[in-house]
This record gives sequence, C-alpha cells and structure tokens, in this order.
Amino acid sequence: MKILILCTGNSCRSQMAQGFLQSFDPAIKVFSAGTQPGATVNPMAIKVMSEVGIDISNHSPKNVTQYIGEEWDYVITVCSNADENCPVFGGKVAHRLHIGFDDPSEATGTPEFIQSEFRRVRDEIKERFHQFYLSELV
Repeated sequence: MKILILCTGNSCRSQMAQGFLQSFDPAIKVFSAGTQPGATVNPMAIKVMSEVGIDISNHSPKNVTQYIGEEWDYVITVCSNADENCPVFGGKVAHRLHIGFDDPSEATGTPEFIQSEFRRVRDEIKERFHQFYLSELV
C-alpha cells in the first residue's frame, strides 16, 4: 500500500496525517508533499504530535513534483488549495480523495489559542484518517 498526502505547504496538516497513518500501520508506505512546500515543518505541529507520542521532527517538506511519475494506491489532499491545484500524475493513481481540514498555522490570537487550534486539527486528522484506515485499508 502506497499513499501520498498533499497540502499546500507540506509543513503541518499533511505531515500530521502522514505521522498518524504510519502509526496505524508501519507496513503502509506513506509520503507527504506540497504544491508550494515550506522550508520546514511547523514547530507547533511537531510539538502537538509529540504530545500524542508521534515524532515528526525528522520530517521535511517536499515538492509534489518529485512524486508525479510514481504509482499510488491513494493520493489524498488535506486542504482545498491542494485539492484545486492537484497536479496530474504521470503514474497510475488508483484512488484520489479529499479529506479537508482547517489550517491551524493561520490561527491568530494568544499562544494558548493557537496551540489549541493545532490540537483541535491534530485530533480531527487522527479521527478522520483512522476512519479512512479502518474503512479502506483494513
């Protein structure tokens, strides 16, 4: 099973989704990429994932162009921008899905509120990707 998770910056939501899917089943080959990748993974995403025992600190944003020619069982977009701008893959894609989430990196307010938004989105990603895992992959 080979899955690619896409978002715009590949610095937050797609990284968290990759971490969760990999934690559900280490045999699944999970990759993430962005249509406009950032320079680093968002430090708050790393922090809130570590709170649930998943280490994504060694992840780095990647450009989707490096995966265009590969074959995928699933290509899953996690933001509207990536869904609308998803490139055409030269390789075979068995299933293309959109499972969208708010972008916690756009949250404004107190540090506590911003952290709570990251946690909220993290928990939504875990729930929705666990549902996907149980319904599609098990």
